[in-house]
Amino acid sequence: MHLPHFKPFSKQPLLFLTTCVAGRRPLLANDVAQKIMSTIWAQSAAMDGWNVGRYVLMPDHVHFFAVPTLQGKPLAEWMKLWKSVSARRLVAVGVASGPVWQASYFDHFVRSADAYVEKWEYVRRNPARQGLCLNPDDWPYQGIIHHLEFRI
Repeated sequence: MHLPHFKPFSKQPLLFLTTCVAGRRPLLANDVAQKIMSTIWAQSAAMDGWNVGRYVLMPDHVHFFAVPTLQGKPLAEWMKLWKSVSARRLVAVGVASGPVWQASYFDHFVRSADAYVEKWEYVRRNPARQGLCLNPDDWPYQGIIHHLEFRI
């Protein structure tokens, strides 16, 4: 069950989201996928009412933070939209074939500024923990689209 069944403590909650590639195929840790994802997420604020903040693309999944605007689409609808657009683009450029994303995703309300920092540090270190780089700051498939802050 996803978070929308709970009444959020804020009209614009900060969410931590994770979603995986179908079959956990390693499709995302490359420059083409990063450009596609960052472009879609940069346009998402104006098109769908969602601001994406920090993100880390792992080979077979992605972690990111997002905040809806007051007019933002419902979370499930927005997730389906950007996954659909990104899947079509990844297939069109030959990075992927067949289904790209798992239908499911993990969502979590960030409940404090300390929790935000803790979650980001955990996610930021993920590539080094997986042996993909020595220093988390050297992982090239991470970034920030919008500067998000925790607020109540």
